[in-house]
Amino acid sequence: MKIVLKFLPAATLVVGLALTAAPAVAQQPAQKAPAAPAQPKASPAAIAAAKEILQIKNANAMYAGAVPGLVEKTKIALTQQNLNYQKDLNEVAPIVAQQLQGRQNEIGEGMAQIYASEFTEQELKDLVVFYKSPLGKKLIDAEPRAIGLSMAFMNSWAQNFSETVMGAFRAEMRKRGKEI
Repeated sequence: MKIVLKFLPAATLVVGLALTAAPAVAQQPAQKAPAAPAQPKASPAAIAAAKEILQIKNANAMYAGAVPGLVEKTKIALTQQNLNYQKDLNEVAPIVAQQLQGRQNEIGEGMAQIYASEFTEQELKDLVVFYKSPLGKKLIDAEPRAIGLSMAFMNSWAQNFSETVMGAFRAEMRKRGKEI
């Protein structure tokens, strides 16, 4: 359970982004996606260090299900638009998933490139040493829980604060002789 909680916030973000993109893609005619912004060229050693950081942080858990998730989301969107093709789409989905298997690794490659462009080679090497230290290991273990609890606190705060905001609106509207 601890492992699942460890990656839940990031995994939720990745899956959420993936799931919101699929219907839009499914509705568009086939066209080439715009290229990602160009990243400065990083040294092979910087990229290797970035990959090691991502491996230590088990970042691949965030996107491991990206291909099957997008295939399923796209199948659902296509089925909603083409109800008479439901049987065929159900049969085609595993074929498409098999054809595209492994493409989620492109995410890891891109993440390593981004890390390598945001940090110097030495900073990345220092981060590897840090994440292998007792404090770094504790951060990796405790951070997902801390982020989850922080998000729960923010949601609770927002709910409570929205009542304060509503009260302020009502008071100002009352001053104008209007009850809401």
